[in-house]
Amino acid sequence: MEINGVEIEDTFAEAFPIKIGRVLITAATKRWAEIAATEATGFGTSVIMCPAEAGIERFATCEETPDGRPGVYIQICTFKFDALEHQLLERLGQCVLTAPTTAVFNGMPEAEKQFNVGFKLKFFGDGMESQKEIAGRKMHSIPLMEGDFLVEENIGAVTGIAGGNFFILGDSQMSALTAAEVAVDAIRELEGTITPFPGGIVASGSKAGSNKYAKFMKATANEKYCPSIRDKVPDTQIPADVKSVYEIVINGISEEAIKKAMAVGIKAAVTVPGVKKISAGNYGGKLGKYQFKLHELF
Repeated sequence: MEINGVEIEDTFAEAFPIKIGRVLITAATKRWAEIAATEATGFGTSVIMCPAEAGIERFATCEETPDGRPGVYIQICTFKFDALEHQLLERLGQCVLTAPTTAVFNGMPEAEKQFNVGFKLKFFGDGMESQKEIAGRKMHSIPLMEGDFLVEENIGAVTGIAGGNFFILGDSQMSALTAAEVAVDAIRELEGTITPFPGGIVASGSKAGSNKYAKFMKATANEKYCPSIRDKVPDTQIPADVKSVYEIVINGISEEAIKKAMAVGIKAAVTVPGVKKISAGNYGGKLGKYQFKLHELF
């Protein structure tokens, strides 16, 4: 299969279940909503070593937020619900409550699983907190030096999916990077998914464990896709005209959301000159129960 003259390899991305909490952060300006969202999703690239995978999903307009202010949807992802509740409480308490003009709303009020994170955060008010309602939502108002911080009582969570992905193989580092940037920008317009690595792009696509001596490493370089050592790797997957590879990792609240994000990202990537091939990462079906076959996306 080819799209825009670029080969789409007949392979699949392998993904696994994960618990996802979705939060809407609003602020007086888009700048402060984004700053708070960025802080709250920091150190959240991969559960290999980070306490959570996290990222910005999309921006929300004033017309769609409960308080009529600019907003940002974020997702926080962990393997277990109890760890997710802990991460939500820490990240919202330390990174959003502390940021100027912010407020926090439930990003999935319809979800069956709800954490009373806002109820717990209210105790920062040390007995001076109060309750109010915004657009039918139960809010806790916490007095701060700048003014009151508003947080909805509950934050919803679901069992979602982590690890949807695709590889972009380019004839130079800049062509591959530009294609990856274009892909992430396209995905950022969608609902329900995040790309948790720095800027949404993975420079260090990895494999599980180690082939050599570093048994303490949970993941190591995926040598089959490292261009600089193609001559040293018998089963290299790097064609002669490829100089760089970037991976886009996608987490999402449903299979449909990830499929859409992968398709949109790939279609965007192949518009960039210099992209030679699109592939994906898997472990032969041993990593997770979800398989996103590239050809079936289209």
